[in-house]
Amino acid sequence: MNNNNYTEDNLENATLEWLRELGYKTAFGPDIAFDGTTPERTQKANYSDVILESRLRESLIKINPDIPAEAIQDALDKVLGVPWLKPGLIEVNKIFHKMLFEGVDVAYKDNEGTMRGDKVALFDFARPQNNDFLAVNQFTIIENRNRRPDILIFVNGIPLAIFELKNPADSNATSTGAFNQLQTYKTDIPSLFAYNELCIIADHIWSSFVGTISADKDRFMGWKSVNGKDFVKRDDMETLVKGVFNKETLLDLVRNFVVFETDGEKTIKKVAGYHQYFATNKAIERTILATSEKGDKRAGVVWHTQGSGKSLTMVFFAGKAIQVLDNPTLVVLTDRNDLDGQLYELFARCSDVIRQTPVQAKNREHLKEILTVASGELSLRPFKSLCQKIKGTFILYSLTEEILW
Repeated sequence: MNNNNYTEDNLENATLEWLRELGYKTAFGPDIAFDGTTPERTQKANYSDVILESRLRESLIKINPDIPAEAIQDALDKVLGVPWLKPGLIEVNKIFHKMLFEGVDVAYKDNEGTMRGDKVALFDFARPQNNDFLAVNQFTIIENRNRRPDILIFVNGIPLAIFELKNPADSNATSTGAFNQLQTYKTDIPSLFAYNELCIIADHIWSSFVGTISADKDRFMGWKSVNGKDFVKRDDMETLVKGVFNKETLLDLVRNFVVFETDGEKTIKKVAGYHQYFATNKAIERTILATSEKGDKRAGVVWHTQGSGKSLTMVFFAGKAIQVLDNPTLVVLTDRNDLDGQLYELFARCSDVIRQTPVQAKNREHLKEILTVASGELSLRPFKSLCQKIKGTFILYSLTEEILW
């Protein structure tokens, strides 16, 4: 496509084509209006509904074959009711995110009449292709105002991502304008953002960025690689779409690479940058190899420049290692007491990702006490010399400019 003739419509169409290449189905918003003939938005629905209820119901039944129909309906009702759970958009979004990666709590009577608790999974994370991926452009939502986002990404009927695109031919239409439009949407159609995981803004094929609902404009970042091996210099849209919205990558991102940090009364939602995402997964891959029967027990080194988010990379690594390595013990070693405190506070704020509460060792004796547990603890300590030869324990070094595993 000739970039000189690029328009907003062309960028939208190109994005939809890239998504189709990734295996997404696509639809035009007016064709699935609530009074349309397709099942996505039924006759009983209205333009304020942001969940494609029939798609979600079908996905829940498919993913959870052993859960009875009444429990499936209970889970569906709980998901539909998310926007009205409590005041504060970021708090509601956090509640839904926990449903997303943990499942929805339900209770039902088994065949013997005994009440039992269970979880209804919203996504099949183990088999990405077992989920329903749909991209819809110009999808009308009427809540406080009538709005029509450029592109919405639905996974199992849930609107996980929004694209706001500006006309590259208009010098006044910038990515800042796209960012500001998202802020307007949060006021006008807040229910949509109760479920949102990723926000994409773009004003050109070479100017596209990904962020979250709480991110400031300067926290929106480009995505410079599709595979973690080949990198582009510019923040181009095709690389972002194919790098982030590959089905496996998208589900991996929302499950393992999103954190909510609460500091005082303010909660901020963060998603990994491309360098954090690929570094973490490469480190996990190398760690699995290093800890195998023929492994050398040394996973390697990940280098970060100052200010590039090495502490969050450690959080992401810890969270994923706990899942894939049978809940190991992790010890974080630092070279400064103040850094030790900062890391502990970060890990504590991100306890949902690491799926446990970290412990900060007060002294050597306390650390020895902590390490008497069989597995599954995460402790932090600034004295490197104590733990270098602890068998069966993962040691994460956090020095001034690097992470060592």
